[in-house]
Amino acid sequence: MDTHINQSLFDLVNQPLPIGDKVITKRLVLAPMTILGNIAFRELLSHYGGYGLLFSEMCSAKQLPNENPIHSGYFRWREEEREHLIFQIFGSNPSEMANAAKRLESEGFFGVDINFGCSVASICQKKCGAALLKTPELAVKIVKAVRKSVAIPVFVKFRTGWKDDPNIPVDLAKRFEDAGADALTFHPRVSPDRRTRRPRWEYIAMVKNAVNIPVFGNGNVFDASGCLKMINDTGCDGIAVGRMAIAQPWCFAQWSQGFQPDIKTFQEAAILLSRLMEKHYSASMGLRRYKKFAAYFSSNFQFGHTLFNRINKTDSMKEIRKIVNNFFRLPPRLFLCPNLNFLI
Repeated sequence: MDTHINQSLFDLVNQPLPIGDKVITKRLVLAPMTILGNIAFRELLSHYGGYGLLFSEMCSAKQLPNENPIHSGYFRWREEEREHLIFQIFGSNPSEMANAAKRLESEGFFGVDINFGCSVASICQKKCGAALLKTPELAVKIVKAVRKSVAIPVFVKFRTGWKDDPNIPVDLAKRFEDAGADALTFHPRVSPDRRTRRPRWEYIAMVKNAVNIPVFGNGNVFDASGCLKMINDTGCDGIAVGRMAIAQPWCFAQWSQGFQPDIKTFQEAAILLSRLMEKHYSASMGLRRYKKFAAYFSSNFQFGHTLFNRINKTDSMKEIRKIVNNFFRLPPRLFLCPNLNFLI
């Protein structure tokens, strides 16, 4: 990493940032991601550190008030992460979203995140996630209801909308702020776009200029120089890192603390996560989540498809460890940047 980029980035991301009545000490956060942001993966991130906040998997607001963390596949956490963990909820009913937020506040988490960003068909068909950007009045009602129900920070994750018009996210951002949101995470892509086009970082700057609350930029940050460029070009208050955090879980420590990974770091991370999956999940549930991780992790390597295909075909975490160790028996060649064909 260039020394100038290194120091400039350190200076920016290690500044404290007030959010509501709380403060985070680092401005790099794990982006909200379903399945990928699971408890085992968050523990892997904690092994390296360097982040300001962690976001959970997406939880149904309708189900959350009655969820038991012992049995739930999504509503799980470690005591050590409670104070810097934000739980992500989805739903289309304001009262259900408010009740879910109350449950989260009672557990002592840092905050609650309202998902208006998920564009997966199964979620949008329920008129949740990004589908709510089609009905901004209802989206605003949800934010207001959640804000009234809790004192903890309220985050809103959202996209550009359903057509490529920067006026849409600017208007939404203003309305979410007026409704009581304490921070925004903005992914500047239209909702039907599953990363086939580049994110419009210039829209992040427009959203930031429109509001007085913190804005976290999200989308296509894959290295330290890209992280620094997003902050400098958009003026955003922090970066929500998604795909790169899965591919290289030490990136927060690298970009905020100068951690220097080597090829052993890759191998050790893959093995450690396999054991953390066994710690937190049943065999089937852990395998499902590990295989999701493996697609992103394999993007680091030339011939990474070989590693992914072998992992994807096995039904044993013990066998996964053998596959990983065999793959690293001769040091594999790394891409300078993860292969984006894996990351779509």
